[in-house]
Amino acid sequence: MNNANELALPAAGQPPAVSQPPNPAAARSNRRRASLLRAIALGSALPVLVLAIWQLAGNLGWIDAFFLPTPAAIFESLWNLIASGKMATHLGISIGRAAAGFALGGSLGLIFGLLTGFSRKSEIFLDPTMQMLRMIPHLAIAPLIILWFGFGETSKVLIIAKGAFFPLYVNTFLGIRSVDKKLFEVSRVLQYSRVQQIIKLIIPSSLPNLLMGLRLSLAVSWLGLVVAELIGSQSGVGFLINLAKQSSLTEQIFVGVLVFAVVGMMVDLFVRSLERRLLKWRDSYKG
Repeated sequence: MNNANELALPAAGQPPAVSQPPNPAAARSNRRRASLLRAIALGSALPVLVLAIWQLAGNLGWIDAFFLPTPAAIFESLWNLIASGKMATHLGISIGRAAAGFALGGSLGLIFGLLTGFSRKSEIFLDPTMQMLRMIPHLAIAPLIILWFGFGETSKVLIIAKGAFFPLYVNTFLGIRSVDKKLFEVSRVLQYSRVQQIIKLIIPSSLPNLLMGLRLSLAVSWLGLVVAELIGSQSGVGFLINLAKQSSLTEQIFVGVLVFAVVGMMVDLFVRSLERRLLKWRDSYKG
């Protein structure tokens, strides 16, 4: 007599069914995807709430639309700029300037950081001057750079490069100096050459500082772009903001600010994802 809980026997001539073992990789991927979706939902809650209250206040006439246009008006202006092709053109120019300035300033910052990090004599000779130059604000040095090089692309790239230089310089120096001295003693026992010390010892140990310097350098490059384009430019997102200011187009000014914020956030998210990938071996506090 068959019981309800009795397992069904396989038919004659058929192999017994084999249950598939769980896939650990797929389970981890699902957990990461769920965690990412929760993070996006949580991070979007406050901006969505602010935009909803802002739109409601504008619709009810609680705020002056000239001084603070509604989100709907701002996104309409953004769509018009995208549809006309102006946004793509000016944004491409701005990103190119920021990339050129970062490439120049960041590479020099990395080189000088390595130089002062490895050599005590170089630190004594160079670092006081570097620290003095680091304290000069963008707005103080920008008029002088424009006076020397004019309003062309060279002055804009140099203003951006000035900002990109110091985060990588400081963090590269700190990363090298934070390497445990005992590791150098081990490398001497293993008879590592200077190149092997750099590749196998110094770069992995100082990678957290280097990535932090990269992150800050990219952020300051984007901020330097704003300064460069607002002071004097005939193209770029900063130029759109200046043009909107002269024409009293408040919505377009907000569009420029929004574009600067979104692109800057995307660059920062890219570097943070790079940090997670390269530093996943670290046992750090997650909050």
